Amino acid sequence: MANRNKKLSLEQREELITFLKTRFEKNLNRHIGIEWTDVQAKLEANPEKMWSLNEMEITGGEPDVVDYDDKTGEYIFYDCSKESPKGRRSVCYDREALESRKKFKPENSAMDMATDMGIELLTEEQYRELQKLGQFDLKSSSWVQTPTYIRKLGGAIFCDRRYDTVFMYHNGAESYYGARGFRGSLRV
Repeated sequence: MANRNKKLSLEQREELITFLKTRFEKNLNRHIGIEWTDVQAKLEANPEKMWSLNEMEITGGEPDVVDYDDKTGEYIFYDCSKESPKGRRSVCYDREALESRKKFKPENSAMDMATDMGIELLTEEQYRELQKLGQFDLKSSSWVQTPTYIRKLGGAIFCDRRYDTVFMYHNGAESYYGARGFRGSLRV
């Protein structure tokens, strides 16, 4: 995430639009009733959101439109990569968990990375909605937003899909694994 000014060049914006449009057209089942031209107009009017989408893309998230919020007029993007994004794995849950580790600290936490990228971790409900659009995390798992009461007790939750079923599990928030990352959402 080298570009700290959170702006993309014209060339980067055009390249991102091309990637997103191609993915949109290949996965029409994810956004029935949504027109690409409307999405593109919204993206072009929100360059800071394009920066966040680019961060999702370069970390392996393969962001795509999954919904439209009639109340706010926002398009909702989720990470739609088959497995948890490779550029966001081997991270513990949050800063508190990261600082609590005495040995073998991961380089980052899911919550810090999401904040830096300008996105939010999926909730368990959003994760389950994503799974209705396809089969994701068959070999990996993804941290999801953890309720405060669980986090206060030292835990965090993650989800995956096994045996054609979506599972939610718990772990110590300080844990991290090579096959566990996180999926994010972004409203534009």
